[in-house]
Amino acid sequence: MQPRKNVFAEDYIIETVVQLSNCYAGLEQKELRWAFDVISEYFSVVALTPAISLAFKQFQQMLPSLEHLLMDPQSTPSVPYSYQQLPAQAVTYEELLVLFRRRRSVRFYLQQEVPEQLITAAIDAASLAPSACNRQPYKFHRLSGADAVKAAAFAMGTSGFSHQIPYLLVVTGDLSAYPAERDRHVIYIDGALASMQLMLALDTLGLASCPINWPDIESRERQLSDFLQLPAWERPIMLIACGYADPQGGIPFSQKKSALDLSKSYKTSQQG
Repeated sequence: MQPRKNVFAEDYIIETVVQLSNCYAGLEQKELRWAFDVISEYFSVVALTPAISLAFKQFQQMLPSLEHLLMDPQSTPSVPYSYQQLPAQAVTYEELLVLFRRRRSVRFYLQQEVPEQLITAAIDAASLAPSACNRQPYKFHRLSGADAVKAAAFAMGTSGFSHQIPYLLVVTGDLSAYPAERDRHVIYIDGALASMQLMLALDTLGLASCPINWPDIESRERQLSDFLQLPAWERPIMLIACGYADPQGGIPFSQKKSALDLSKSYKTSQQG
């Protein structure tokens, strides 16, 4: 925040440290390093009120079990940074428009194996999409061959092309990431943001894709959940077919609405 307060997060810093202590053994090393760096930075900048001092003592007690994993002199601290430290912008608006215009919903593919490393690269790019509190409450289930064809059929509306989909990503959301009822819809927002980024990344890697709507029908959700053996808290969001595009495959022309149709401007009234 600007300006940063001398005292903040008193209401939940103790809980934060306790939760880190409870779960750090199950975290990936990069996530663990991030948590360690942020909390260390926090204690270095705040005033040590009684509540913060108590949390700091608890954090210090954890250090012996953390430091052997975290003290890498070559690593960059995972702490907040200024906007000016971002990489220089190397893509122009016109270049970005070319990518957007190339990314079409492709339904017909060559029967050619899709390299897993390309899918991994696209998912890495998708992980950079924004999500609420950086929870990233989504997962990409990777299916190929007969499994991809069968899962695509669960979505309905795919009977004309699902039989030749070489690769399918089932995007799911993790409801356990949001215990408050008010946030239950966030999995769809975060999952959609990541999915769009993934499809654009796929195009740069030479792979075409097609987002497939997922029907809000309980029986269909049960079919797909059973097929993927999803836990009760993991909800299908959408499917994404992908592969090498058939050069002769047809793409429907889609006339897009203009910016004037899609926006509404508001002007603050001037007081005399």
